[in-house]
Amino acid sequence: MNSFISLFSYDFMINALIAVLIIGPLFALLGTMIVMKKMAFFSDALGHSAFTGVAVGVIFGIVNTEISMIGFAVIFAILLNHIKKRNMENVDTIISVFASVATALGLCVLSFGGNFSEYSSLLVGDILSISKTEILYLIIIFVVTIVFMCLAINKLNAISINQTVARSHRIKVQLIEDIFAVIIAITVMLSIRWVGLLLVNALLILPAASSRNISENMREYVIYSVVFSLFSGLLGLFISYFINIATGPVIVIVAAIIYFATYLYSKG
Repeated sequence: MNSFISLFSYDFMINALIAVLIIGPLFALLGTMIVMKKMAFFSDALGHSAFTGVAVGVIFGIVNTEISMIGFAVIFAILLNHIKKRNMENVDTIISVFASVATALGLCVLSFGGNFSEYSSLLVGDILSISKTEILYLIIIFVVTIVFMCLAINKLNAISINQTVARSHRIKVQLIEDIFAVIIAITVMLSIRWVGLLLVNALLILPAASSRNISENMREYVIYSVVFSLFSGLLGLFISYFINIATGPVIVIVAAIIYFATYLYSKG
C-alpha cells in the first residue's frame, strides 16, 4: 500500500496520471467514430506520417518538431479525405499507399547521416516524460473534441450510415469529415511522443472495438469505450511502474485482453 501511495510523490508520475486521464476519454470518443466509420487505416496512416512531419521540420529548420508534425498531419489528413472520396472502392489501398510513401520519405530524411537514433523514441513513446505544457495542449484538444462531438455526433452518425441521405438533410458532409480528420490528426500527433507511433492506433481502436462487442446503443457504446480506455490506461500505467517496463505496450496489452474478453462474452 505504501509503495502505491509513493507513486504520487513523483512529479513525472502525477503528470503521466493526468495525461492518462485525458488521453483515455479523448481516444475513446474519437475511437468510437473511427471504428463506426471504418477509419482504422486512416488513423494508422496519420500515425505513420509523423516521421515525414518531423522530416519536414528538419528540412526547413523548424526547432519545435510538434509544429511540423501537426502541420503535415493536418494537410495529410485533408488530402487523404478528399482522395478517398474519389475512389470509394479502394479506400484502404489508397490510404496504405500514402502511409507507406509518407513513412519511407520521413525515414529517408531522418536516417540521412545516421541520425535516426535521435527520433527512434517516436516508435514506442514515453508517457512518463510528458510535461505540464504538453498536458495543457492535450486539455485544449480534449475540450475542442468534446465541443465538436456534442455539436456533430448525430451528423457523423448519419454520414457513417449513408452519405447520400445525410446530404439530402443538408448536412455538410465534406466539411464535417474534414474537421473530424483534422481533430484526429492533431490528437495523434500530440500523443505520439508519449504513446508511440507503433501503438497509437491500437489505443484508438481497441477500447471502441471492445465497447462495440457488448453495447446495445450509442450511449452504451460511448460510455463503455471511455471506461475501457481509462481502465486500460490506469492499470497499464501502474503495472509498468511496478515492473519497470514501457508503459505504452502494457496499456495496449490490457486493452487487448479487454477486447478478447468482451468478444468471447458477446459470443457466449
